[in-house]
Amino acid sequence: MKDQKPGFLQRLQTKWKLESLFQVVMVLVVFALTGFTILFIKNPILNFFGVERGGGQGFLNTVLYLLLVLPLYQIFLLIYGFIFGQYKFFWEKEKQIFRRIGNLFSKKQKS
Repeated sequence: MKDQKPGFLQRLQTKWKLESLFQVVMVLVVFALTGFTILFIKNPILNFFGVERGGGQGFLNTVLYLLLVLPLYQIFLLIYGFIFGQYKFFWEKEKQIFRRIGNLFSKKQKS
């Protein structure tokens, strides 16, 4: 009998260092719920700040999206992660992101 390759969920379990396939599914559920939440709140938030879709303000839209919506995505990941018992996983990912951002700004420019 041939060796079977690990399936998609098993590969995610290994990559993310999770203890069970159930935990992998819960993490995927958190990502899905966060994505849907942002999908529904993005336009009202941007409209509140006067940003119109297709109004020739592509750069402004992008900047406001990064400043307003992206941080909300990170917050919702933590909220849903807490609700579904995966807060530790998502908090560790958040810390990795902040470390990477910090490293970008802390590297000294070479002459």
